[in-house]
Amino acid sequence: MRFSICLSLLVLLTPLRSGAQSTTDEPAPQAVPAPLVNTDTTTASTPGDSGSSAAAVAGPNYILGPEDEVDIEVFNLPELKQTVRVAADGKISVPLIGRVQASGLTPEQLRQELADQWGENYLQDPQVSIFVKEFKARPVSVIGAVGKPNLYYLKGTRNLIEVLSMAGGFGKSTASGRTVVITRKSGFGDLQPSDGMHVRGPDQIEIDLNRLLNTRDPALNIEIKPYDVVSVSQADVVYVTGAVKKPGGFVLDDRPTVTLIQAIAMAEGFSGTAAKGGARIMRTRQDGSKVEIPVNLRQVMKGKAEDLTLAANDVLYVPDSKAKVAGQRAVDASVSTLSAWLIWGVH
Repeated sequence: MRFSICLSLLVLLTPLRSGAQSTTDEPAPQAVPAPLVNTDTTTASTPGDSGSSAAAVAGPNYILGPEDEVDIEVFNLPELKQTVRVAADGKISVPLIGRVQASGLTPEQLRQELADQWGENYLQDPQVSIFVKEFKARPVSVIGAVGKPNLYYLKGTRNLIEVLSMAGGFGKSTASGRTVVITRKSGFGDLQPSDGMHVRGPDQIEIDLNRLLNTRDPALNIEIKPYDVVSVSQADVVYVTGAVKKPGGFVLDDRPTVTLIQAIAMAEGFSGTAAKGGARIMRTRQDGSKVEIPVNLRQVMKGKAEDLTLAANDVLYVPDSKAKVAGQRAVDASVSTLSAWLIWGVH
């Protein structure tokens, strides 16, 4: 009997103990982990892009500047999400904080600055993310004989070859010359000239393209700075016209000059009516004046006269021989007459 009473009391007390235990021993809620902050990703595109959808990436040392556009997000606070452009004074406008200096900072430094200012007075441990959406602060002009001359924006440190690649390499319709000129308004400081480099002035240098591309010499493959102007020269051209088999303009791709004999070879030789002794070079001087230089190509071809050098944009004119032209016309007329008689005879 006594055992039955004890058992009954035990059954009645068991649910109460479980309920008490569930209220006192319930585990505390777990904190939601903050997302990882990515300051280097961007979906920006620049003029001259091939149209691919691959996202561009800002280097960790990219310095923000005026006209850059950035996306700002705070975890779990969508009302603070915004896209802002860095103003000319280098600042951006941010809710609650006001004007904040952005120019001169990396995206990570700006993220930390916003987190500190929001956390000081308004938010508890804010998780801030910064995305560089458009790169506009570091423009470089690439002009001349390149595939896509345009204004480009540097996303980090870029050397000369990389910038030329951004512009599509060398042009197809216009052949590139032998030099590239870099103009920098702020000057080149203590840049030491090397073989293949010519200093035109304190703000301009000229680099030998062939040497740059063949050797990849770091002294020539200089770092390109914001606001630099990179100009690739066009190849020089000489013209051969008149009594030659292939008259036209000929590009001097990898040579600074061409001789008379070389020019005639480019034009595939003389036609049958060429007056080799009456050729002349037509040249335009730097002051705009024009001059004609008579040359006897018959003597040049025999090695009895100097094989002169043609300058860029020179025109070598080889006239027709009137006697040869008259003879050729007589032959053509005779052939035509004979053909007519033959046709008439057949009918």
